[in-house]
Amino acid sequence: MRIGILGATGPAGSGLAARLASVGFDVCVGSRSKYRAMEVADELCARWSDLNLSIEAADNTGAADADVVVIATPWDAAAATASSVARQLEGKVVISMANALARVGHEFQPLVPPRGSVAASVQAAVPRSKVAAALHHVPAKELGHVGEPVVSDVLICSDHPEATALTIDIIDRIPDLRPLDAGQLSNAAPIEAFAAVLLQLNVRYKTRVAVQFTGLDLD
Repeated sequence: MRIGILGATGPAGSGLAARLASVGFDVCVGSRSKYRAMEVADELCARWSDLNLSIEAADNTGAADADVVVIATPWDAAAATASSVARQLEGKVVISMANALARVGHEFQPLVPPRGSVAASVQAAVPRSKVAAALHHVPAKELGHVGEPVVSDVLICSDHPEATALTIDIIDRIPDLRPLDAGQLSNAAPIEAFAAVLLQLNVRYKTRVAVQFTGLDLD
């Protein structure tokens, strides 16, 4: 499976690219500038040269030609980026991972996008695609440290069962991440907003927190 990541030059996108490639996926990092994407792909492959990562580079249009596409841009560019490659995304599973947040003084506060969540805004921008919201609470820095485990539950929601199933399959390939079906895309709003709480905990306790739920027997 080839996975394209739009906006992959930021911490979350590049970290996800390295982690996915480390478990055997072919990854295409995308950016508005193909040359910036090439720099990031070269940096990741050089950093983890012993892993022989399968990472290539393209502009966002080229990355959108992949089998599955992740939107890893800043939240306020997510819908516009998806819309700009709507033709390439038609019929595909698109994973939205952005959180709409703002830092006000020493506090992080959730913002409410026009559609209620970033993921819903992306779905509205590409109505012929199957959008799933996922990966909002996985620490970006730890995600990119592919030599170390990243332990977290990953909440996934979508109005398309096939998008939920495929996203679960992808995340299940990453050791120590546990994918959980969190229902319809409407649930993306509180999931995205909760990232503000996690960031505030990181600041207050000088750590990197992740989400894990107890009481679930998935065996």
